[in-house]
Amino acid sequence: MFARFSRPTHANAVLFLVITMALWAGNHVIGRWATGNIPPLTFAFLRWAGAGLILLPFALPSIRQEWPTVKANWPVMLLLGLLGSGYYNTIQYVALTETTATNAAILNSWAPVAIAIMGALLFGDRLSWYQIGGLCLSMLGVAVIVLRADLNALRTFAFNHGDIVMLLGTSVWATYTTLLRKRPAISTMTFSGVTYVIAGFANLPLAAYEYANGQHVVWSWASIGAIFYAMVLASVVAYFLYSRSVEIIGATRTGAFIHLIPLFTSVLAIIFLGEQPQLYHALGFVMILSGVALASRKPAEA
Repeated sequence: MFARFSRPTHANAVLFLVITMALWAGNHVIGRWATGNIPPLTFAFLRWAGAGLILLPFALPSIRQEWPTVKANWPVMLLLGLLGSGYYNTIQYVALTETTATNAAILNSWAPVAIAIMGALLFGDRLSWYQIGGLCLSMLGVAVIVLRADLNALRTFAFNHGDIVMLLGTSVWATYTTLLRKRPAISTMTFSGVTYVIAGFANLPLAAYEYANGQHVVWSWASIGAIFYAMVLASVVAYFLYSRSVEIIGATRTGAFIHLIPLFTSVLAIIFLGEQPQLYHALGFVMILSGVALASRKPAEA
């Protein structure tokens, strides 16, 4: 059975990605539930410090072997650790204190277009007319979600701060993904082990700041379960399956599965949080998804 799932087949990659997106959707729901129970900066620290401690015993042999490469590329490793594992999820948890899990998941699906923008800004990637059109359409979809399809919000500036923070987080993730092309030639185990440790240390002073200001974890079996889920299932397991899928079918096809997150999140949020999707959620998601599809269109398909 294990040998079957270890094979680099397309079917296995699809299975891994469906599991990964379901686990990340659960992280949105848990992040929303954590409001009032686990301070967001503390949550991010516990997640990555725990994930690092779990992974390090398995990653140490490869880290020792590849340490000269890691050391020679420490600025890139530090930046990727800060942006990807480090602060993206921190921003996500902060956003979820002020917006719904459904909103956050849908806004996160704008990431592929944001990645195209970052590629153009950071590396001079040329944007086709299809990409520009997809960018505009996706931005309109984002606006529909942020404004709740209510133009009065433009006049009163009654934006949900959590939505704006989530868009910032998506931009951080897009920057991280774009900069992955600068990742040194090291194994996934070494890369994950080093970046998880960086993420844990990066969030430590933020968690200390929360603690000093009287924001403490409300310890219960539920909060312990949420932390365990975040550091084991949403981090160690999901990131490993995601990386394995990229190895099998490539980053482009892997990225398309991100759009399963809003679907899974909305179902889980209805069951566990009592959230009710609105018409503007569907409208905004369709516009974002259509924009991503247009931006991903190859010139030969024109």
